[in-house]
Amino acid sequence: MEFSSNFYLPTDPVSIAPLAEYDEGSARVALESLLEPLGGLDFIEAGRTVIIKANLVSAMKPEESATTHPVLLAALCDMLKERGANVIIGDSPGGLYNAAFVGRVYRVSGMTSLTSHGARLNDDYGEAVAAFEEARVLKTFTYTAYLDKADYIINFCKLKSHGMMNMSAAAKNMFGTIPGIIKPEYHYRFPNHSDFANMIVDLNEYFKPTLSICDAVIGMEGNGPTAGTPKRIGCLLASHSPHNLDMIAAAILGFSPEEIPTLVAARERGLVYEKVASVPTFSDHTAFILTDFERVVAPHSLQFSGDGRNPFKRLFGKLAGAILRTKPVVKPKVCVGCGVCRNICPAGAIVIDKGKAKIDRSKCIRCFCCQEFCPKSAIKVDRTLIAKLFHREKKKPREADRDKE
Repeated sequence: MEFSSNFYLPTDPVSIAPLAEYDEGSARVALESLLEPLGGLDFIEAGRTVIIKANLVSAMKPEESATTHPVLLAALCDMLKERGANVIIGDSPGGLYNAAFVGRVYRVSGMTSLTSHGARLNDDYGEAVAAFEEARVLKTFTYTAYLDKADYIINFCKLKSHGMMNMSAAAKNMFGTIPGIIKPEYHYRFPNHSDFANMIVDLNEYFKPTLSICDAVIGMEGNGPTAGTPKRIGCLLASHSPHNLDMIAAAILGFSPEEIPTLVAARERGLVYEKVASVPTFSDHTAFILTDFERVVAPHSLQFSGDGRNPFKRLFGKLAGAILRTKPVVKPKVCVGCGVCRNICPAGAIVIDKGKAKIDRSKCIRCFCCQEFCPKSAIKVDRTLIAKLFHREKKKPREADRDKE
């Protein structure tokens, strides 16, 4: 396999460290153990500005397992401040990108406690436009301007299931560089799963996070990335390559690389090896592999179309795609008709009728923005019966009860 001259390399190793609970003392020890094989934080020079790009997808409490846990961020802030760094923590959740909206996310997710550890929560809500000629698909884009202040970006993600990309981890976390209210536009620009995945890889290549860390102590399974169920995994992961980190994270959740569109896109550029076994690691990840992780496997991960030249294989691929296609479905008993899904839908496929959300299937592009940002968890990813036969998942009682609604 020939490797390209992109920023990240398949030879970047991945470090894994066990961590059972979000305990302050244990978190510090685990982070030090995690980063030591990678050279620690020796790349940080005193006086430099480090931006920690956390996953603050929505105003959700730490125990809901949708956001990067504040205990881990506090430990990292302490370590960075000891090196003389200026630390800024930020993200752009789905929704308005302003002080009122993001400030509430900071409060609910526990980020405000980090100011006592010397960090500053981003309060610059300006936007900037980038031109990126080297990009595969994202030649121009709007991003959160506070990132221009960074000498180093540390990408601190949360390991979760995801309705569109199957998994949210390091590479996907960089979608938070796009201002929240603009995110639906990018879903509409790149409705094809492959193009959307390439857009995510382009963002990583543009911002070039120096280090990626993954909170996989307690992740999220099921109807992720916001409406799923907390799932104990028990570890932290880190790498200078977000894609290698994602290779190991996917393996822990039971995914093959082919089932994660961002890994497929990264592999096409020579950024990762084809097999998990080829990824260099400092410790064994197999002890953390889950055999019962509840996931949604979308049809783009099932390769039926062959090389695309045979007309019969192309036809079969189209039929298989239709049969196995996942879609967002409204749970009427849970929906309160708030209109958040209607307002955020990039395709204008949702209306509120008689106090309930309804999806126009002829317009729906299956970007799952509605499912991701519904504040009541009233929208779930639905798979066809045949798709469920391909990937049988054992339901937990709690999720089974919710599906009856």
